[in-house]
Amino acid sequence: MLISCSDQKQEVPNPSSTVINQSDKKVEIIATNLQEPWEIARQGDTFYISERDGSIVEIVDGNKQRKPVNLKKDLSNQPEAGLLGIALPADFTNTAYAYYSYVEDDTYYQRVVEIRLVDGGWEESNVLLDKIPGGQYHQGGRIEIGPDEKLYITTGDATVPELAQEVDSLAGKILRMNLDGSIPTDNPFRNSYVYSYGHRNPQGIAWDSSGNMYATEHGSSAHDEINQIEKGSNYGWPIIQGSQIQKGMEPPIIHSGETTWAPSGMAFLHDRFYFASLRGEGLRMFDPNTKEQALVLANVGRVRDVFATPEGLYLITNNTDGRGNPSRNDDVLLFIPIDQLELSSS
Repeated sequence: MLISCSDQKQEVPNPSSTVINQSDKKVEIIATNLQEPWEIARQGDTFYISERDGSIVEIVDGNKQRKPVNLKKDLSNQPEAGLLGIALPADFTNTAYAYYSYVEDDTYYQRVVEIRLVDGGWEESNVLLDKIPGGQYHQGGRIEIGPDEKLYITTGDATVPELAQEVDSLAGKILRMNLDGSIPTDNPFRNSYVYSYGHRNPQGIAWDSSGNMYATEHGSSAHDEINQIEKGSNYGWPIIQGSQIQKGMEPPIIHSGETTWAPSGMAFLHDRFYFASLRGEGLRMFDPNTKEQALVLANVGRVRDVFATPEGLYLITNNTDGRGNPSRNDDVLLFIPIDQLELSSS
């Protein structure tokens, strides 16, 4: 079945047989009825998608099974909070990593944990890092295992901008840890998980083929950013943003100027980065060689995360997060074949 894509997001029927036709693009719907999905992980033919209400959805051949995650703290219901990032180690069998927001004594925090797959669901099995500051907004939440087999975690400024400049705070940072939760000896600050600082709300990280790390970041009133991340560097928030420059602070590689991308998850494929766009309601491409960015896919609704495979890109919409306009079958897992990634506009 082919569906013509208009300026408005369309209703979608049976996911196993549906293809969206956007001019010369064909985008397959793999699964529907996800609820506030946040991150895509995959092992073999199985997708694992975190949902903010505390579930992980497993998808195999279009068949979906939702499993609860039994956490030791009550999930926060603050905006942008809940069960956020998940990451699977290369040798995954039943233990993975997760980042979630919780409330304790009327104070909001995040923690990084191990979770274990058990009969009928998941359970929190070990705390790796606790008491990351949380707030009304800006929880960060992306976690990824880097090419160095370290776990990287993005944290927001917890709606307290000055924390991003305090190296002793875990807020407004990109953190780095060993997979057992210990601090790597080659981290830039002694006895600290902090890898880079001066971030407002980074929500996407990915590495190029040479191992260089890049991150997406939500700006204030537009000025969304893509940064190349160097350990120990200060990325300026809240002192500088956009094209502003100050000694000792790193400006972004590119930024959105007076428009808004609201960038989230990011992936690298064939010498280009692809990043989710929430406010822009689509998928964007960034070329690190030319410093150009362009819209690849539009009119599918808010996009939260993107996952790269040799055959193409998978992405999840996020219209059920309270800020979108969900249709009957939202949210959805989409697939864009590699031959459909021509650019639609700049």
